[in-house]
Amino acid sequence: MITDFHSLYQSYAPQVRRFALFLCGDASLADDLTSETFVRAWSSRGKIREATVKAYLFTIARNLFRDHLRRNNRFTELEDTIADESPGLQARAEHKAELEAVMGALQKLPEVDRAALLMRVQEEMPYEEIAQALGLPTTTVKVKVHRARLKLMQVREMFEEERP
Repeated sequence: MITDFHSLYQSYAPQVRRFALFLCGDASLADDLTSETFVRAWSSRGKIREATVKAYLFTIARNLFRDHLRRNNRFTELEDTIADESPGLQARAEHKAELEAVMGALQKLPEVDRAALLMRVQEEMPYEEIAQALGLPTTTVKVKVHRARLKLMQVREMFEEERP
């Protein structure tokens, strides 16, 4: 049983940060979301039940990310057009390009689909816990995870076809 806030933070901060990073794709924003998640959890009035701590923290992080999107929807990111010119390491460059393609496809998924997929694949949460965190029926979560996986696999297959 988690007895104090320090233990809670030590136990769940890396998982919350990883979840936030995959949601937003920006390390500094993920750090901010993680910090704010634990501030909100600490200042909440209700007692956290240990069985749902991870889902509770992920729900806070996801809501914070959604708030961030609403506040910043009028801003657009600058395109990163500078190519990596380091010599050699072709395999590493191909891997990086594939990873960027998959991450780009992940960012193009609807936010709720991305959250469901990350909770299931990255955090290995049960569908029922994901459904509770997202406020959706369990069958809907299963469908969303399946369809998100299919979309990412299509991107990866297209990338494989482009290789010589």
